[in-house]
Amino acid sequence: MSTEKKADFSNVQGSVSSTEEIRKQADFSNVQSSVSSTEEITASTAGSEQSYTVEKGDTLSAIAKQFYGKSGAWRDIFEANRDQIDDPDRIFPGQVLKIPAINAGK
Repeated sequence: MSTEKKADFSNVQGSVSSTEEIRKQADFSNVQSSVSSTEEITASTAGSEQSYTVEKGDTLSAIAKQFYGKSGAWRDIFEANRDQIDDPDRIFPGQVLKIPAINAGK
């Protein structure tokens, strides 16, 4: 029987290194953001709903022209008041109509 001595690897240690530069990661903890617009805020573009009391001779088209600057927006007023208007041609003095905020897409 041969008494061959085997290699002893019990004290071998390994390591890995790189030549690539280690960079510190960017710190975004203090970043703040805001949004602003150059659009002028007016009564017709404000986000709040208004009301209007119908006077003798008023039409939805005339009311739309007064609030939105365009008579074709009468449908917006009509839709917002479907609970009290069945026919857009029949509004009455003394009725208090909701005038919705103008839609940005229109």
